[in-house]
Amino acid sequence: MHPLGVAIVYMEHKANFTFKGSLGDILPITVTPCQHDYYFNGKPSVKDAIEAMGIPHTEVDVVLVNGNAVDFQYLLQNHDTIEAYPHGSSLSSNYSISGSAPVQNGFIVDAHLGTLARMLRLLGFDAWYDNRYTEAVIAPLAASENRIVLTRSAHLLKHKDIKWGHYICSPNTEEQIGDVMSRFDLSRNLQPFKRCMVCNGLLQPVPKQQVAHQLQPKTREYFNEFWQCDHCWRVYWKGSHYEKMLLLIDKLRNVHAGE
Repeated sequence: MHPLGVAIVYMEHKANFTFKGSLGDILPITVTPCQHDYYFNGKPSVKDAIEAMGIPHTEVDVVLVNGNAVDFQYLLQNHDTIEAYPHGSSLSSNYSISGSAPVQNGFIVDAHLGTLARMLRLLGFDAWYDNRYTEAVIAPLAASENRIVLTRSAHLLKHKDIKWGHYICSPNTEEQIGDVMSRFDLSRNLQPFKRCMVCNGLLQPVPKQQVAHQLQPKTREYFNEFWQCDHCWRVYWKGSHYEKMLLLIDKLRNVHAGE
């Protein structure tokens, strides 16, 4: 017992963790450097230990214990040496714990990433977003629909029901979309202007006369090709914003095409 009357719990065992690559960027500032001693009692799983140090399981793709590949259920032993690697490391092709994420099932984006959701829709990806989504809503939705969670909350990604997800570090939207494209290898699957950026519905070609009543006078006069969302009925055309969007899409495609 501590002299002040506070009970002190002594940890019997120690393991040494090294976090490789981008995993080091996720560690809380209190957990530095990337090599860290972890003290414990009993036999916690390597997944629980990694998450206790601040890194969600969704960010880890390969775990080596004493040089041998293990899965998240491995139980820590005293004096273990653990190396954790992010997705896309040179070891992923042989020792991946999680395998390929189901991009075709789409994403679910947290309330802090509305602009990222709009960008994903611009590129043609199914992205669920609602600024009323809470962590309690996102986790079961992601699990039931097998969707990839994109979030600024490392805590959310530690939820046991979430298998696929990615922690978004940058506050910059262009960096965010580039990060997601790299992480999930999206460049080969772009289908720009396929979805409504506002509601995620699919866009369909529509005759001008069918939507003329929704258009401003100058739009009716100068444009003849239109697309309409099959969900919210918003109308789209190739206005001045279209060229700017094309430039951004080409930039993203070119930067990430060789990855």
